[in-house]
Amino acid sequence: MKNYLFRSARLGFRVWTAADLPELAKMNADLEVMAHFPSPLTEEETAAFLRRLQAHQEKYGYCYFATDILESGEFIGFIGLAYQDYESAYTPAVDIGWRLKKAAWGQGYATEGAKKCLEFAFEELEIEQLIAVCTLDNQKSEQVMKKIGLQKLGEFKHPKLKDYAEHEDCLCYGGSGGDNGLKRKEIKE
Repeated sequence: MKNYLFRSARLGFRVWTAADLPELAKMNADLEVMAHFPSPLTEEETAAFLRRLQAHQEKYGYCYFATDILESGEFIGFIGLAYQDYESAYTPAVDIGWRLKKAAWGQGYATEGAKKCLEFAFEELEIEQLIAVCTLDNQKSEQVMKKIGLQKLGEFKHPKLKDYAEHEDCLCYGGSGGDNGLKRKEIKE
């Protein structure tokens, strides 16, 4: 039995372990999964990414959580939260994000998991505001952002992607009315 921090109807959210590296590396090497990123990741790059996720969890008490299907225990990717402080009109802020392996696409897992992570952020962590970011052409992620109740705040050039012109232009979603994130009261409605 895996030790989940919290669960949705079909998903379990947990901290990362070294045992997650093979499946995470396989997902991060998939060209389709990584289509909206500069490039797929090598196993070494994924190992460094996993260590950053673990350090983030240790520092903040949250991260992009390892996510499993409860019924089978199958790892499907990550859904969760990350503090972002790169320079933009929308940061510093807590970001909600997800990356799922192809076999998990089209089944509502990203939306279900993101809704549960919003609940966790607002109710357990008492985070007041959240944002979500994707590249301009990442329509699937943008749809999830809309489904979980986020509103488009605007477009910006992502400073971490300045060397990748095809990915630099991004969308930021969050709260409405010029707010820099989604307010707790808005998600409850």
